[in-house]
Parts: sequence; structure tokens; C-alpha cells
Amino acid sequence: MAAEKTDSRLEEQWRDILSVHARTMCEIDRELHPHGLGASDFEVLDILVSDAATHPGEQCRVQNIAERVHLSQSALSRLIGRLEKEGLVERSVCQEDRRGVWVALTQKGRDLHTEVRPLQRAALARMLKGE
Repeated sequence: MAAEKTDSRLEEQWRDILSVHARTMCEIDRELHPHGLGASDFEVLDILVSDAATHPGEQCRVQNIAERVHLSQSALSRLIGRLEKEGLVERSVCQEDRRGVWVALTQKGRDLHTEVRPLQRAALARMLKGE
């Protein structure tokens, strides 16, 4: 009986987490849509900005981005392709490992991130802090 209650509580907590995630992603999508971005697009730009701040002048491997976003490898590749087409990022092949692909923000990508970051953070505050 106690195990069933524990399982039930775990399931309820898990569903609550999924619900908060889904609502938050939708809210971020709504905020960023007028700027041509979705929540996942912003997340990739945000990772690149964060990495550039930590390691100035360096690019980020797609593999490292994949470890930090909740997208399949193919979905991430399509997303990066779209960001590249829009001039927000640049891709290049890793010289040391031809299978690796580097991604770097363009100035346009950095400027757009700076513009929409307050919108994304405000959406997070509303959704996660109950504002």
C-alpha cells in the first residue's frame, strides 16, 4: 500500500513538472514569436552566448549543444540550419575531426539575443515564480 502511494506521488510530481515545462515553453514561444524565434531557438542562442562569455573567441561544437538542449540530434541540426539561414549563426567543420561541426554566433545573432533575452527572462519569471 505504501509503495502504491509513493508511486502515485512520483507520477503526480512528474506530471506537474511536465505541465510546468509545457506551459513555460508555450509562453516563451508566444513572447519570442514576433521576433522570429521560438523557445528552442532562443535556448541555442543563449547557450552560444553563455559559452562565448566563458570562452571568448571560441566556437561551440554541435555535440556540446546537444547535451544541453532537449532536442534530438536531427531536430537540433535542422534548428541550427534554420538559424544559419537567418544569419544568426555560422557553422564550420572541425579541422581536427571532420565529423564535428562548430557553431558560432554572428553579430546579428548576438544582437537579437540581447534584444529578446529580457522577454524570455520575464516569461520565465512569470511562469516559474508565479508573477
